[in-house]
Amino acid sequence: MKDVYLKTKGEIEKALDSSPQGLTTTEANSRFQKFGPNALEETKKQTTLQVFLSQFKDLMVIILIIAALISASMGDAESTIVILVVLILNAVLGTIQHIKAEKSLASLRSLSSPSAKVLRDGQLIEIPSTQVVPGDIMNIEAGDMVVADGRILDLYSLQVNESSLTGESTNVDKADVEFDHEVPLGDRLNMVYSGSLVTYGRATILVTGTGMETEIGKIASLMNATKEKRTPLQVTLDDFSSKLAIVIMIICAIIFGMQIVRGQPLMDALLFAVALAVAAIPEALSSIVTIVQAMGTQRMAKENAIIKNLAAVESLGSVSVICSDKTGTLTQNKMTVEDIYVGDETYTSKTLDLHNQLHRYLLYDAVLNNDSSLVDGKGIGDPTEYALLEMYRKVPGIQVDEDTISLTENQLRDALERMEEVPFDSDRKLMSTQYKIHGITTTFTKGAVDVLLDRCQSIRLDDGIHPMTPARKQKILDKNQEFSASGLRVLAFAYKEGDESLSKDTEYGFTFLGLISEMDPPRQESIDAVTQAKKAGIRTIMITGDHKVTATAIARRIGIFEDGDLAVTGLELDAMSEAELDQNIEKISVYARVSPENKIRIVEAWQKKGRIVSMTGDGVNDAPALKKADIGVAMGITGTEVSKDAASMILADDNFATIIKAVANGRTIYENIKNAILYLLSGNLSAIITVVYASIFALPVPFKAVQLLFINLVTDSLPALAIGMEPGAKDILDRKPRDPKAGFMDQPFIQKFSLQGALIAIGVIFAYQMGLQTNPNVACTMAFSTLTLARLFHGFNCRNEHSIFRLGFKRNWYSLYAFLLGVCLLSLILFVPSLHNLFSVTPLTMQQIVSIGGLAILPTIIIQLGKIIREQK
Repeated sequence: MKDVYLKTKGEIEKALDSSPQGLTTTEANSRFQKFGPNALEETKKQTTLQVFLSQFKDLMVIILIIAALISASMGDAESTIVILVVLILNAVLGTIQHIKAEKSLASLRSLSSPSAKVLRDGQLIEIPSTQVVPGDIMNIEAGDMVVADGRILDLYSLQVNESSLTGESTNVDKADVEFDHEVPLGDRLNMVYSGSLVTYGRATILVTGTGMETEIGKIASLMNATKEKRTPLQVTLDDFSSKLAIVIMIICAIIFGMQIVRGQPLMDALLFAVALAVAAIPEALSSIVTIVQAMGTQRMAKENAIIKNLAAVESLGSVSVICSDKTGTLTQNKMTVEDIYVGDETYTSKTLDLHNQLHRYLLYDAVLNNDSSLVDGKGIGDPTEYALLEMYRKVPGIQVDEDTISLTENQLRDALERMEEVPFDSDRKLMSTQYKIHGITTTFTKGAVDVLLDRCQSIRLDDGIHPMTPARKQKILDKNQEFSASGLRVLAFAYKEGDESLSKDTEYGFTFLGLISEMDPPRQESIDAVTQAKKAGIRTIMITGDHKVTATAIARRIGIFEDGDLAVTGLELDAMSEAELDQNIEKISVYARVSPENKIRIVEAWQKKGRIVSMTGDGVNDAPALKKADIGVAMGITGTEVSKDAASMILADDNFATIIKAVANGRTIYENIKNAILYLLSGNLSAIITVVYASIFALPVPFKAVQLLFINLVTDSLPALAIGMEPGAKDILDRKPRDPKAGFMDQPFIQKFSLQGALIAIGVIFAYQMGLQTNPNVACTMAFSTLTLARLFHGFNCRNEHSIFRLGFKRNWYSLYAFLLGVCLLSLILFVPSLHNLFSVTPLTMQQIVSIGGLAILPTIIIQLGKIIREQK
């Protein structure tokens, strides 16, 4: 049923054909057949085999498969085996990277309670929660998980925690009220929802929705319909790979045609084409990108950012909008006393005076009329109540020093035994307890300001007790409004003396003591992080289930909300057309009282503007938006399993500042991946130029396929991985986010790798020509050795824009280790006879080896000199 909270109980009972005696067993079975089990549906997922096979759809992979088939037909078993092994390894890596267990719906299903208490045939019975149907009369009490959506029929001090749906951890006091206008889910006091927890009291409810028709079911539907976006790096690499594959095929076809025209045998022409294809394709690219991202995740994990999706690592560097939850992420998720209004003055905890009897009575009320406790510094009970105890401990005279309390709240409670009490309930909005103070029976009361003020006939000030005049009452209401406008939650305190028995009927005739305001204060590091985000060109938006006034006040403190900005509620957002939202979205800094649909709409609106969006959240209601965002960020401490499953990243410390650190890491990883690709492309280009040179001048093939695969997969991988370990620049967060539409292959990048590739190719061609003076086998060995060593040296050039003299090795010893290990592997191939046949090399003279070393290092010397000259300028 739609908008059941707007209907009367009678209308709903009639619509669902229910009665106070519940359903009959026959009717319940009939409805079970009609509506199905009270469970969430799953979507069909790809099998692991399907994901594995999909890795071979890439055009460059198909070219390599063709190269392997040609090698096999020519009897080159070694090259065939190596190429196939490479393809399978890359497919396995791709499968591990892309196959992710979709646990979100499983986690949603786990929120359902295993059983429920319902009326069937007029008898209260317990049944599995999956058998609950619309129209059932269900009983719930403290400790129960609500298993279906329902309208409250009768309730007794019912409090429900709906944090999984609204994101707000404060318990909701339910009430038997009727609404004549639309209100957000968090304000629907006459309803309970599947997945929420009953924390206090009990109620009888009429089930109005089960399974996919519940609010959690709607969230599951949103998650099923929400497809994860490809990251900017994935888009860039896919675009780059397809273009590179087309260029490779064209060049291979041209070379093959040239060889045939020259009268070369068909198999020799194919041999050239295979060598060129293997030289051109950066086989290790996907593996290196994956490994660099994986190493980045390890760095991030040390800074409390746990990355679930490797592809998300780089996307962080492109984030330009962060939609952040308020509670626990930007704030401390801990209620704290702010301002105290007593005796017509405003105080803080540390400025209260124990020698002032008025102040002492306010403290008595705050501590004694309170059911919470502090154990080892941790609050137990209602957060609003134990915040009062923490306030008490900070009062001078109570707090002797940081570790010593002169009179703890427990000692005070032991000295003054509670005589009677009337617990808080949502109807009265009051709590009262009775004690003997100085031999006089005294009743202390706290509660909602408007309710308690109406029950006060006098006010206590520093100079005694005075009548509660309209002017004094208005002054208190004005102060309450001032606190509320600042986003503070306000409690009123009062007392009365007399031997009258305490009951709901005697909660009148009080003397007003004061107001105590509380709030969940911002984290200091969040304030700094928002400032840093602005500097980094990142817009921070607050999206919360809290009220607009509170959210705006917190956002202003943190620096998210500034003059000229807008704050809107979920209902106001619903009323906006797409054009209106598009026009206003740049101005809106705060969204309050939002629904899961609202969150997805906000994320989509920013994405339509071409922005890379990060979304944080901890509740079930956040999960669809977390999945929809480019980077979904879940809370590790307070987050539900559903939100963690839907997210790309989990904050182990629930701290907004950690996101900014992760952004810096993401930017660094992107720079490193780009530098690694520069290294691979420039090295591959040098091999392509050499092969084309040999083809144009009708010379023998300069490289064997197995040699090129060794260079691309082993020798090249080591420096590329070392480049991936390069620390980030100090000014990484002073730059604007990169344009996600901008690919790698811009003009400066093409010029750079073309020039560097040409320099390396010149050295390789010289070595090849020197070898040809002896024989083609020596020429092939010298070309292979020079190319390998030159690319190992080239790893130093691609670490950064700066010269190696400025960078040094202290920041990244891995670059030196990669070079030394690569030299060792090349030495083994050249100097261990048993490896000669496998890699098609032949022994060299000392003069030839020295020539290889000189020709290999020359391009690096030239490139480093160019960097030094630029640094001097």
